[in-house]
Amino acid sequence: MQRTTIVQFPGSNRDRDMIAAITKISGNAPSLAWHTDTSLPDSDLVIIPGGFSHGDYLRSGAIAARAPVMKAVAEAAAKGVRVLGVCNGFQTLTEAGLLPGALMRNNRLTFVCKEVKLSVANNKNPFTEGYGLDEVIRCPVAHHDGNYFADTETLTQIENNGQVAFRYAEGTNPNGSINDIAGIFNEAGNVLGMMPHPENLIEPAHGGIDGRRLFQGALNLLETETA
Repeated sequence: MQRTTIVQFPGSNRDRDMIAAITKISGNAPSLAWHTDTSLPDSDLVIIPGGFSHGDYLRSGAIAARAPVMKAVAEAAAKGVRVLGVCNGFQTLTEAGLLPGALMRNNRLTFVCKEVKLSVANNKNPFTEGYGLDEVIRCPVAHHDGNYFADTETLTQIENNGQVAFRYAEGTNPNGSINDIAGIFNEAGNVLGMMPHPENLIEPAHGGIDGRRLFQGALNLLETETA
């Protein structure tokens, strides 16, 4: 049985969606960790969901990144535990230094909430191995600060190391992200941050299941669910 923990902050609002997705896919309800916790339950996957942690004061994810629980997340990541940050979770991971680069205000300075297309840039990772390389999938987005940026040296390193997980495809880049980057891995490959919301496209009731394989891969369920 794969064990998942979802980290909650004041202002998280996609935690319930993530709880529902993990429960639906794995058959087991995840554990929950509050932002003031100093340790995490034993976990195979730790998820930082989307929302507006601490009201997005200062910068999106800046206060959450300094919460006590993030030290425990960093320690888990250092041990090889898989960590997924979606939307505000991606912002929090960059602010905490667990992922390179930064998420800035959308280039049109407006909140975007719509479906985009993603191209799988690296499928040699548990998070993405259920997809074909360059496969184009659908995924919804909902954010105001999703414009990914990294300096030239960092961007070159990310690209050369194969750390780009997803790119916005077919002209659907909703925020101006450099190189159309929608999601990246850390150098070790066990931490993934992405702006789109795969948890909102995992069953037919959502209108599609393109996000499901990401969670199946992260939870080592690809073979059992496709057998």
